Amino acid sequence: MSSPRVSILLPVRNAATTLSACLRSIQRQSESDWQCIIIDDGSQDDSVIRARAFAARDTRFHLIETAPCGLVEALNTGLPHCRGPFIARMDADDLMHRHRLAMQAYVLESHPSLAAVGCHVRLFPRQHLRDGRLAYERWLNRITSERRLREEAFVECPIAHPSLMIRRDILSAFGYRDCGWPEDYDLILRLLTSGHPLDVVPKRLLSWRDHPTRLSRTSPIYRIAQFTACKAAFLATSFLSTTDRYILWGYGSTGKALRRALAQHGKHPAYIVELHPRRLGKTIHQAPVIPPEALVRTPKHPVIVSVAGEQGRGEIRAAMQAMGFQELRDFICAA
Repeated sequence: MSSPRVSILLPVRNAATTLSACLRSIQRQSESDWQCIIIDDGSQDDSVIRARAFAARDTRFHLIETAPCGLVEALNTGLPHCRGPFIARMDADDLMHRHRLAMQAYVLESHPSLAAVGCHVRLFPRQHLRDGRLAYERWLNRITSERRLREEAFVECPIAHPSLMIRRDILSAFGYRDCGWPEDYDLILRLLTSGHPLDVVPKRLLSWRDHPTRLSRTSPIYRIAQFTACKAAFLATSFLSTTDRYILWGYGSTGKALRRALAQHGKHPAYIVELHPRRLGKTIHQAPVIPPEALVRTPKHPVIVSVAGEQGRGEIRAAMQAMGFQELRDFICAA
């Protein structure tokens, strides 16, 4: 069998109400040389019936039916069936812009060093979106370069997983893992910390559905604590790999949670940078609390900026750069 230009990896569980629209958005792609591997993960609704109907009419769709096994196993089950050099992830409740496959494949073909690319997204339906979700959408869509993606990688997952297109040989080598934290973030951080460049197509090529029953809202592995555990594990083996001491800028709830998670890997703050006047001059967990201007006089340690607000991180980035610190080399943001 000839290989398509792109394989689409699409896990499904109980998505009958959205699956047909998703598959139609795939059929409408301007890039027509694709195959879509649909892995039904033990659906109990009409998902299989709808998937079979599309496969009967369009041989580019291939349906794999499994007993309920979970998202990670479903993805790993479908992966060997992908024949194209590029694999596009897709979720059954989302929609592709008609040029998504063509534009992402073109970028990967034009830049052989890139392992994968994401794209910008548009959350929908708009009427029920809360401020936090809209802020996350704005943050994602401000990532417009490989460098910016690496700078934001420990703030949040910098690529929406259903927007990912990745080289098949790389995804086959890495696969998906169940570590008790988000499988998509785990994959992105494994790629980045292994030295694989990632980028984004700075166009909204995915309509990303937001609803209360979405897996990222209902599964315990997508809780904030699990994201923090994931960040800490990768920080410990990458940015902090050569030292057990670091400087923590920020000791609000975000910084406190990250400190606890890093302590599980034997990493402890040598100093804590704070603006709160009641904390300055004190000691927290054996770490002296210092003001920002004291950084240039302290022994050199990697600095982790753990501040939740994007505006606050921007101000700290500017202050660090003014003091001669270089992001990704001397400091990193991890919200």
